[in-house]
Amino acid sequence: MKNHIHFLSVVIPAYLKEKTITQDIERVIEVLDRIRYDYEIVVVVDGREDRTYEEAKKIKSKKVKVISYKKNRGKGYAVRYGMARTRGDLIAFIDAGMEIDPNGISMILEHMEWYNADIIVGSKRHPASQVNYPRSRKIISWLYQLFVRFFTGLNVRDTQAGLKIYKRRVLEAVLPRLAVKRYAFDLEMLAVANHLGFKKIYEAPIKLNYNFTDLTHAGTPKWMLNAFIDTLAIIYRLNFLHYYDDKNKKRWYSDPRLIFKK
Repeated sequence: MKNHIHFLSVVIPAYLKEKTITQDIERVIEVLDRIRYDYEIVVVVDGREDRTYEEAKKIKSKKVKVISYKKNRGKGYAVRYGMARTRGDLIAFIDAGMEIDPNGISMILEHMEWYNADIIVGSKRHPASQVNYPRSRKIISWLYQLFVRFFTGLNVRDTQAGLKIYKRRVLEAVLPRLAVKRYAFDLEMLAVANHLGFKKIYEAPIKLNYNFTDLTHAGTPKWMLNAFIDTLAIIYRLNFLHYYDDKNKKRWYSDPRLIFKK
């Protein structure tokens, strides 16, 4: 596999991160400069609601591309918007704010090679993960993953951590079928990939330092409620509507901004 990897793309979705975004990008550059492959970083500013875009543009590197749009549309939209503008054979994303140590990018890349995987998922529940995470959230996460596994057949212990890597060909098949743009997009991408036969999905350890003061991420009760509603919709589309199947291609709403250009 190593001879077939030519280029790595890393998407960084960012929302209200004007205070940290330049440092976040610099940390990712530091990690990627040590890997054996050429790379690009695509920073997607999810709405012009503060100076995140202006701060990100201060990074002067030919390997960094900063893009944005005016209205906040949610992390799922931002990740897919960035993925559609990548060039890599492998495409990863990591959340801005760096709650997850960016050195984890090297780890998921190594796991991708070791297993010749379709997808590697950074997992809070991997035995080797180092996680500073509220006990209540651990319990909720465990119950949620049991529910997801039962209804989707997806054998992954943590679908929600903000670090994942995909083969480009997986995303080429998956992205046009997706409906979720804001909350449970991680789950939809994984469930659809698994449904389409991309079964080589494995977990890798991460180092997570949970930011208790950040109200923009998945820690709020409102976010969890909306994510669960999205999850129910994904299960309904998957098991009852069979929405993601090729025979329903005419029903897919494929925003041209969120799929790869041919």
